[in-house]
Amino acid sequence: MRRGLHNPYEDPLYQNIAVIICLADICSAFFMEPYHGIMRRGYFMEFKNTLKHVFLVAVFEVIYLFLSQSGEEFSRLSFLWFIPAAIVLVYLERIIWKTYLLRRKRLFYEKLKLLLVTTREEIESTLERVRINSFNEFEIIGIAFADSSAGENEKIRNIPVVCGAADIPDYIQTRWVDAVLFATGKQKLIPEGLVNTCIKMGVTVHYRLEQLEGWTGNQYINRMGGYTVLTSSLRFTSARQVFMKRALDILGGLVGILITGIITIFLAPAIYIASPGPVFFSQVRVGKNGKRFKIYKFRSMYMDAEERKKELMAKNEMQGFMFKMDADPRIIGSGPDGTRHGLGWFIRKTSLDEFPQFLNVLKGDMSLVGTRPPTEDEWKQYKYYHRARLATKPGLTGMWQVSGRSDITDFEEVVKLDMEYIKNWNIGMDIKIILKTVLVVLKGSGSK
Repeated sequence: MRRGLHNPYEDPLYQNIAVIICLADICSAFFMEPYHGIMRRGYFMEFKNTLKHVFLVAVFEVIYLFLSQSGEEFSRLSFLWFIPAAIVLVYLERIIWKTYLLRRKRLFYEKLKLLLVTTREEIESTLERVRINSFNEFEIIGIAFADSSAGENEKIRNIPVVCGAADIPDYIQTRWVDAVLFATGKQKLIPEGLVNTCIKMGVTVHYRLEQLEGWTGNQYINRMGGYTVLTSSLRFTSARQVFMKRALDILGGLVGILITGIITIFLAPAIYIASPGPVFFSQVRVGKNGKRFKIYKFRSMYMDAEERKKELMAKNEMQGFMFKMDADPRIIGSGPDGTRHGLGWFIRKTSLDEFPQFLNVLKGDMSLVGTRPPTEDEWKQYKYYHRARLATKPGLTGMWQVSGRSDITDFEEVVKLDMEYIKNWNIGMDIKIILKTVLVVLKGSGSK
């Protein structure tokens, strides 16, 4: 606007200002979280949010000009035009992009699996309100009636009616459920203590404000399916924290995959020679909120290990719903009594079997740090409060692994450590656990 079609970036000052604007925009998006809840905002709220975002970027620009003493050299006309132009263009970009995403139902994230709790009288109006006001961020996987039980193979708008209110804990115990929405105007129909039970199971609960019970926890007022709700969970994390954890996972996953490739060159032939069959072992495990996924490991056991596990359950050294044996004959090279230290023992002692799980980390099924993912058999035996340990993504390592895992023989102690991690999590804790894990692996301690 000042120099016509002449390239402004030949001037180092304008080049620096361009960089400052980009960095200020990223910092504003990262620290102020202007995109939180963006799909639910109306036109006016979006305009207000755009004003705040652009104003903050402009403040960064002014601070740079002041501190670099370059204000006199910079065009005031360019600066004054920048603000209204940015407001208009950013606002239009957000509105157009949101409209496109909503119409095309495009997703860049995984839908939340939601259980809807309401009454037969309110079901049609509730589903219609949710349909009109939802922004494709969740999927209703089932309906639970607070005033009656479910009919055989009953469906409403192609959504299965799965249970009555009293049976909700049993239903979500072994299924992938991220959240429960209590959307009934008749509070007395909700069994006493049901909401707290769901929260203790690690499920996020959305509760209409007019139904509020006398319970406390991590709570905030939210919008869900057209209702104003009080959302409560074991622990809430901001978009910034989620981004930082995922960024750490991707960085660690890339490094881990590179190391895994190198290890495979040497380990794959050794495994095949010692026990002919697949080099890698895959198994269905239960992840965050009951989501099933395939976990990958280097095979350290004979091919019939899973079948032989039932025969050895009487020798399980863990109290609870995990299986551990000191002398496990299923391990490659362990001998009939399981006491020999062969290839399988070496793989497990050095934790080399865990390296292929970096692929699970990159895929997003797991995190570098989290809780141990249970098998489906273990998961089915869980009590309600055990489920809470999967309120976060399972991890390659965690509190249990760096606390002398083979010395802990009580599953309840494992659950206690997992809950300590979930309730007190921060990115610094993850880094600390990763560093401790490296030391544990190098020492070969706590692994059998």
